[in-house]
Order: sequence, then C-alpha cells, then structure tokens
Amino acid sequence: MRGRGLPSFQPVKGAVLGKMPPPTPVSIKLKLRELAQLFNSMDPSPFHDRDLDADAEEFIVSWARESPHAEQVELTLHLETIPTPGRASEVEDAIRNYFGTRAEMKQREFRQLMKRGRMSLLVGLLFLAACHGVSELFATLGQSALANIFKESLTIGGWVAMWRPLEIYLYDWWPLRAEYRMLERLAGMHVRIVLPERSGA
Repeated sequence: MRGRGLPSFQPVKGAVLGKMPPPTPVSIKLKLRELAQLFNSMDPSPFHDRDLDADAEEFIVSWARESPHAEQVELTLHLETIPTPGRASEVEDAIRNYFGTRAEMKQREFRQLMKRGRMSLLVGLLFLAACHGVSELFATLGQSALANIFKESLTIGGWVAMWRPLEIYLYDWWPLRAEYRMLERLAGMHVRIVLPERSGA
C-alpha cells in the first residue's frame, strides 16, 4: 500500500431512530483493492496475529483521535475483489487483536512512566532536603559573599532536581493515558466488510 496511496475515507453518522436514539458509532470507510492491503505483507505471523499496514493504521488512528471520545468506532471495508473464503470472518478478530495488543503495550508504558515518576519524586525530594540542609549549614558560617553563593546554588540545584518528577506528573502522563483509551476503543470496534456486487444475472 505504501507508495500507491490509500484511498481516503471519512466518518459518517448513522441514522437516528425514535426520540431517544442510542449512540451511533463513528463510521470510517476504507476502500481497498483486496483484503491483503490492510495488513503488513512482510509480517510472517498467522493472519490473526498479523500487523496492520502502516498506512492503514495511520489513517484509522488519525480518525479515531479526531472523533469524540464517548463515541464508538466502526470500520467499514469496501473491497474491489472477493477475499479468500474464511478470511472475511477473521478480519474483525485480527484488527481487534492488533489494537488490543497495542493498548496493552501503551498501558505498560504508562505504568512504567508512573513508576519512574514515583522514583524520580523520591530522589528529588531527598536531594532537595539534602541541599536545604547543606545551605542552612553554609548560613551558619556567616554572611560572606562566597557562603551566600553556595547557599543559593544549593537551593536552586535542589529545585532543579524536582523538574523531572514535575514534568511527568504535570505533562507526560495524560498523552499516554489518552492514547491508551483511544487504542482500547479501536480494540473493541466493529468491522463491516462490503463485497463487490456481482455483475450479470
């Protein structure tokens, strides 16, 4: 698929029925020449465990990021050729398995980040306390310019050591969490296949 381009697709809202319609999924339409285009042709894994093609994954993920988080996602595949018997029924499981694996990896990455944040916070607090104690020691030595320089340097160094845990807890965790939730949605999406119409009677 890479180099040939992937046909465009767009989200489409489903029909609204009744006064209190149930939530309708965001539909992503993808036109393919054949089903094999959806998967990485270089991956030797069994069909159920095969990776998606990089272009296909990029398009699906980009649309999922832009859709409201509360809405489900449905993937509709329009094929120009009829797939091998049995393959069509395995596509949904293969796609769900792929994104489910990606979600588990992202969750592990999030947990590792939180663990690193706790360790960084502990080290930063200990270093800050040590710097504060040493700076107070310098304060007892007098008010000379050199003593004041050491005191201020230690105070600054102690707070600089807190930069990494603050960065993790203020900025780094939520993009990973959002990515994990998005992949979870894709791991549960319904996949619908539209086969080409047969010509002739």
